[in-house]
Amino acid sequence: MRVVVIGATGHVGGYLVPRLVEAGHEVIALSRGRHKLYREHKAWQFVRCLTVDRDAEEQAGTFGLYVQELRPDAVIDMICFTVASARQLVSALRGRVQHLLSCGTIWVHGHSVQVPTTEDQPRRPFGDYGIQKAEIEAYLLQEARLNGFPATVLHPGHIVGTGWAPLNPAGHFNPQVFVKLARGEELALPNLGLETVHHVHADDVAQAFMLALHSWNASVGESFHVVSPAALTLRGYAEAVANWFGQEANLRFLPWEEWRKQATPEDAEQTWDHIAHSPNCSIEKARRRLGYEPRYSSLQAVHEAVAWLIERKVISIA
Repeated sequence: MRVVVIGATGHVGGYLVPRLVEAGHEVIALSRGRHKLYREHKAWQFVRCLTVDRDAEEQAGTFGLYVQELRPDAVIDMICFTVASARQLVSALRGRVQHLLSCGTIWVHGHSVQVPTTEDQPRRPFGDYGIQKAEIEAYLLQEARLNGFPATVLHPGHIVGTGWAPLNPAGHFNPQVFVKLARGEELALPNLGLETVHHVHADDVAQAFMLALHSWNASVGESFHVVSPAALTLRGYAEAVANWFGQEANLRFLPWEEWRKQATPEDAEQTWDHIAHSPNCSIEKARRRLGYEPRYSSLQAVHEAVAWLIERKVISIA
């Protein structure tokens, strides 16, 4: 198939594009062309790479037509953030594409009620990101189920891979948290450290997109969680990371309001978003219908990412 990947040079694209090429697909990669690839791969020499400003094209009302004119059999949209963007793409591709696969987020669920959360539980999103992604999911699945538009939505967790700092045990992205744990230094966690985070390796997200693409009957009109087999508590996560370096985790627990005061505003904002959601999602549906089997546990994915940070001297644990 000719597959157009929108947002092809992001975290997942570094794994997804090579998988598509190796499967024999013709790949057209769309991106703004503003940063280097997170992961180099020889498969990129067989990819047609195009630079396009999606925001500008959408404001002009031409982005959907731009994609349409590439005559794709399938479109994988990694960077759809508003229902207006989804509508423009669907309008242009209706009757012209075999499959549209859109990247969502497990934050469409908002607060966890019953865990592990399954895809059929009611959506109660909060925060602009989760709300917009839930609206996109509802729109695309309605188009699929009522109007026959071939759409699938995949909801990743906290994406991990080499090339960037993973979500850490304090619930934010400052890699110095890993340094503290590696050195046996004290790390403060909010509340009792029992809120949860749910990682997924970028290559496992790529695996899920490939499975959905190749399982048209099972995936069209459906959404799927794409996460590791199990979520982590902040406390358990911190203890495991410390153990990697032969340390006992030196943890202190503070009520949220106290913890927030000792963190930077950016770290506090990120942590609140993550502990307020505390995702813990089931992958049973993706396993049953698509054959999804994550290669990485949460800790394995993070370990690989932290090793890359140390190797590249982004952090120093000496």
